[in-house]
Amino acid sequence: MEPLRILQIVPNMQSGGLENLIMNIYRNIDTSKIQFDFLVHYTEKKHFDDEIEKMGGRIYRFSLRNDNNIFKYIIQLNNFYKKHQEYKVIHCHMSSIGFINFLIAKKNGIKVRIAHSHNSKTDNTIKGHIKRIMMLPYKYVSTINFACSTEAGYFLFKNKKFTFIPNAIDVIKYRFDKDKRNKLRKKLGFADNDIVLGHIGRFNVQKNHEYIIEMFRILSKRNSKYKLLLIGDGELKETIEKKCKQYHIDKSVKFTGVVSNSYDYYNTMDLFILPSLFEGLPVVGVEAQANGLKCIFSDNITREVDLTNIKYLPLNLEMWINEIQKINMNSDVERKNKNKIILDSYFNIKELAKKLEYEYIEMYNKGASYEKK
Repeated sequence: MEPLRILQIVPNMQSGGLENLIMNIYRNIDTSKIQFDFLVHYTEKKHFDDEIEKMGGRIYRFSLRNDNNIFKYIIQLNNFYKKHQEYKVIHCHMSSIGFINFLIAKKNGIKVRIAHSHNSKTDNTIKGHIKRIMMLPYKYVSTINFACSTEAGYFLFKNKKFTFIPNAIDVIKYRFDKDKRNKLRKKLGFADNDIVLGHIGRFNVQKNHEYIIEMFRILSKRNSKYKLLLIGDGELKETIEKKCKQYHIDKSVKFTGVVSNSYDYYNTMDLFILPSLFEGLPVVGVEAQANGLKCIFSDNITREVDLTNIKYLPLNLEMWINEIQKINMNSDVERKNKNKIILDSYFNIKELAKKLEYEYIEMYNKGASYEKK
């Protein structure tokens, strides 16, 4: 039998939180039963595209994010769903334009339309306000709602029912490894007695890199052993690099760009920091704890990600600096032991993949009944 094909609707498949979640599920689901295909909104090839195609997934490229032509997009979508009637279940990770996709999918007879909420807020900008307005009709054209946290679910769906889908990971892959730590720290230029603060995230307003740099500027003046490791890419990366040079801390800050083996890089860190302005449920927070790292998060982030090692603080520079200075880092044994806590939790991707595999098959079999809800 041919596998059932689920269409994942995403901005693109660059390396980021929601993209890593989808790929974690994809790698662990039984692809003889369920296959993922991707409808993306940029024409350029991205980080995970080759892996997707090797696994048998199809990628359909739309140009909406390149040309912002909404009328062209509507025509393209209508033609797409007319042509590809093999899709009975679609899973959308784009809350702002999801309602457009779902309206056209519904018109073309697709009964199961999954809306997935990955954030608990939007930017406090004009663009963010427009996004919030565009999100309003989304919950009225979806037939199933998923959310990565309670806050993310309430933010997008309000009083509508939603199912919690944890941002799960391949826990074993993130277990602390001393040999990898030593080799990679040497490669990155960190000394044995350096104290490495780590952050993984897209360089955008939400992740609050400017706060990280301001904090590190003060911290590094107090103790030159502190180093900063920033992993990721994005529109604000060049701005942050310039600020590091302006503050004369560039020799103490390492930028890696996007890496395919982020699980190895957690080993090099001594503390993981995440001062985000908002999040749904950050995958990196689960990954860092699986590696046994102590973490400091902004109090904007959901407590549902607090499994072993997180300290929540308001975005007050002096509070963060004082907390970092007094933290005793976990020993190697402690770091390995923390992995089992995550392995036994619902953040284990093996369990989530089994659950979703069952759910997707049920959705295929009972598609018409979902439309009537």
